[in-house]
Amino acid sequence: MSAIKILARVLTSRVGPHIELAVETETGEVLKVLATEDQIDRLVDELEDMLNSPGEPDDGEPPEAA
Repeated sequence: MSAIKILARVLTSRVGPHIELAVETETGEVLKVLATEDQIDRLVDELEDMLNSPGEPDDGEPPEAA
C-alpha cells in the first residue's frame, strides 16, 4: 500500500452513465476513478455518518486508510 497523501481537492464530472472523481493531493498527484451513482450515494452516506459522529481527539495526523 502506498503512503497516505494529504487531499488538496476533489473534482467531479459526468462521463456517460458514470461519475468521474478526480482526487488531487497537495503534491499535485491526481487519481481519477469512475463510479456509479449508487457508489457515490453510498460514499456520501458514509461521509455524512462520519461528519455527524463524535470526533476523536486530533493528534495532527491524517487518519489511517481503511
